[in-house]
Amino acid sequence: MSFAVKICGLSTRETLEVALDAGADMVGFVFFEASPRHIGLGAARDLGRQVKGRALKVALTVDADDAALENCIEALQPGLLQLHGSESVARVRDIKHKFGLPVMKVLSVATAADLASLPGYAAVADRILFDARAPKDATRPGGLGVPFDWHLLENIRLTIPFMVGGGLNVGNVAEAVRVTHANGVDVSSGVESAPGVKDPDMIRAFIRAARDAERATTSSKIASSV
Repeated sequence: MSFAVKICGLSTRETLEVALDAGADMVGFVFFEASPRHIGLGAARDLGRQVKGRALKVALTVDADDAALENCIEALQPGLLQLHGSESVARVRDIKHKFGLPVMKVLSVATAADLASLPGYAAVADRILFDARAPKDATRPGGLGVPFDWHLLENIRLTIPFMVGGGLNVGNVAEAVRVTHANGVDVSSGVESAPGVKDPDMIRAFIRAARDAERATTSSKIASSV
């Protein structure tokens, strides 16, 4: 399984271009009005055209109904749907069947108990993203810049790719990859100068650090097999 670097919550042509030029494998766009990274359908259409096949377009939604999903799919033409809400296993299956697109289900993690639902989701999703659980008083999902205990994933064995996110930044992405052996990393607030404001230099630095982490992990696996 190849390693993927995802820059999520992109909302301007400039920062999208930076992410693409720096080599992001996935670029994420948020369709959730409570988020400072939310984009409208017109912006999604414009930004989606800008990608031009240079990365996989990901549409992030939170407990969206079929009509909302249909609208964002029509506008962005994504290659992957990221379901970031409390969607059930049955709902994930139904979305895949109805829209015919690969699905990445986000699981919010704070304790080992949060992994109990993993087998069910892994059976129907194409990819899993482990994210930090939001604080109790949060108005939107995700760790909001705070990582979870990556050691909870040390013994995870999946037949589908999985990514780790939540509180990642240039300073800790290598450790996250080393501990979890994830097939990819997802960053949003960790490359921002303010909520929803992506920083070009931080995007470039994060992607470089993630690639270094990927190479280090690959080298370690090769060395241990010799």
